[in-house]
Amino acid sequence: MPASKSLPTALLGLALACPAMAEAQGLELGQVLIGAEERSGEDASVEDAKARLAQVPGGTNVVDLRRPLQGRVASNQDVLAYQPGIYAQSAGNEGVKISIRGSGINRAPGAHASGLYAMLDGLPLTGPGGTPYELLEPLWLNRVEVLRGANGFDRGALALGGAIDYVSHTGYDSPLLQVRYGMGSHGYQQRQVSSGQVLGDFDYYLAVTDARSDGYQDHTASDSQGFIANLGYRFNPNLETRFYLRYRQTDNDLAGRVSKYSIEHDPRAANPAYVARDDRREQPGSTFIGNKTTYYIDDDSSIQTGLVYHDYPMDLREGLNRLKVAYSDVSGTFDYKRRDTLWGLESQSTLGLRTTKHLPNAGASEEVRIPIGNTAGYAPGTPMRDFTYQGSDSVLHAGNDLEIADDLWLTTGLAALYTRRESAVTYPEEGGKTSLHHWDYAARLGLRYQLTPGLQVFGNLSRSVEAPHPWSMIYSSNIRFPKDSGAATGTQRAPIELQNQTATTLELGGRGDATLGQWSLSWYYAQVRHELLSVLPDANTITPYELNASPTVHQGVEASLQSTLWASPTGEQLSLRQSYTFSDFHYRDDDHFGDNRLPGLPMHYYQGELRYDWPLGFFAALNTQLVSKVAVDYANSEYADPYALFGATLGYNAPKGDWQTWLDLRNLTDKRYAATVTPGYDDKGLDAARSTPGEGFGVYAGVSWSLR
Repeated sequence: MPASKSLPTALLGLALACPAMAEAQGLELGQVLIGAEERSGEDASVEDAKARLAQVPGGTNVVDLRRPLQGRVASNQDVLAYQPGIYAQSAGNEGVKISIRGSGINRAPGAHASGLYAMLDGLPLTGPGGTPYELLEPLWLNRVEVLRGANGFDRGALALGGAIDYVSHTGYDSPLLQVRYGMGSHGYQQRQVSSGQVLGDFDYYLAVTDARSDGYQDHTASDSQGFIANLGYRFNPNLETRFYLRYRQTDNDLAGRVSKYSIEHDPRAANPAYVARDDRREQPGSTFIGNKTTYYIDDDSSIQTGLVYHDYPMDLREGLNRLKVAYSDVSGTFDYKRRDTLWGLESQSTLGLRTTKHLPNAGASEEVRIPIGNTAGYAPGTPMRDFTYQGSDSVLHAGNDLEIADDLWLTTGLAALYTRRESAVTYPEEGGKTSLHHWDYAARLGLRYQLTPGLQVFGNLSRSVEAPHPWSMIYSSNIRFPKDSGAATGTQRAPIELQNQTATTLELGGRGDATLGQWSLSWYYAQVRHELLSVLPDANTITPYELNASPTVHQGVEASLQSTLWASPTGEQLSLRQSYTFSDFHYRDDDHFGDNRLPGLPMHYYQGELRYDWPLGFFAALNTQLVSKVAVDYANSEYADPYALFGATLGYNAPKGDWQTWLDLRNLTDKRYAATVTPGYDDKGLDAARSTPGEGFGVYAGVSWSLR
């Protein structure tokens, strides 16, 4: 595949050669002070976040939602577009496969994605059971902060992929009233009404949103409704508190995975087995209630506490059975930050604790939905199996940034992790139980050097840890109920034990602001042990098995460049933004697969957008996405084809900020391609049903009005 390997690099090189001017918003690389946050205008928090993350000795991203909202924003795929180091592709409906540095490369795509520590407004969303997606409504967001790999250490993120924080609007950055409406191909509709303002020491943001779509692929209709409340109060300059409430319902039909032949000849066709069973995934109502209180002890130190209750039940009508799932978590956080002088050197220290625990009602009941096979003769609704999954994660972490010379900072960190995983089959009575309790540790050592105001280089060495899901210990089991076990015959009888995934990672890179534009570049190399990988034993399996792999390697390059190619004195501007991610994930001398590439993600992933802006607020842009082939099984016997997508956007942003409208054209050539792959073990070169088709040609339009 020489073309797919060289084209993204060539395009980056072409942009680097352009004698362009730097963008107006430069990187803020100066010191961030501890103290009461000063908000001055709608974009203050975004710029503060950029300045803060620029002090991290490694790869980071800040997504300002004002840019994605100038087009269709239906899911995390749209939010995280054009971000180096982040792979985000739709796995059908709202479920998006998100991977950073190969994190959770093949673990439960879409539903309870893994390998990342996700937060809502700095409070834990990820729990022992993974990261549910239904509360990630993009219209509620002001920005998204991503700390790739070990760079999420100070947030208590110890997994391979790092941390991602979805930050909602407050009264300080939202209009008094805003109405947004979008519509388009495949029955897509999206509506929101929101309000926010500051009333003395009190501020609020409220929003109600709903969306629905028939889906591009048959049997992928979706429907959702939800609301958010973000309420803040500042008692005095040293003490402030904020309450968060999110509630959202989702109902998604499932089309299943299909073969390469199906994508090439009938990309909208669903897997026939899924259609016959009428599979669907319903979240009848997910609730997130949290509080974050900050006390500024003085100008140099602060304490922040957080408390969260998260309830997210599911009704899974997948396959021949119906699974009613109850999930409830409670989380607590404590963070102490201090800036002082250590041995005559400037020092910034953090001490944090985060803990998340399943509540006792976490469990599932499985019943007959379509009598067939071992359930033939049993009426729908007959109980098959009950099981529980209990877990907790507790992380105590301490870190320090020490300026050991002018503009040279040493970053150190050490964390202790305690995980508990307990799974039990409680019905029938012959079911088994597995209980795992582990202490582990993570460490971090980094350097960053500010060579010039516009040039920074960095490096870090770290150890990451990730525990298995308690539910995966059941679904990955090969211990099953024998014959004459009634409706439970053939289902998993006892959970198995899985080990923690660990990795040692080296990262080197830099970021800067020069005449060619704002750029960032990171190279990383990780040696992974006991990697938690999922596999579909056959094409009609609903839930993949998850097992520990032999040693693997994750290495890659993450690059971005935002360039102003031309600007006129009257305010016209031609700009180019690009991101490129190179991912090489493979086994290390596996007994069966040798040095085979890990399936599920492309080696090369490039996104670029060329945009022209007029002074009066009109804009037009062309964009492209280039993706290399993807292995669909661990034997590398078959690949999903590489593809190139092209799109365009047109729009208008009123100078007063009260009106906005846009037209978003997707996949102009109606390319047929596989958006995600859920791999098998060894397909022996056969074209098995492993892929989710990407969206074909689509036209979307939207408008928003704001009263400020």
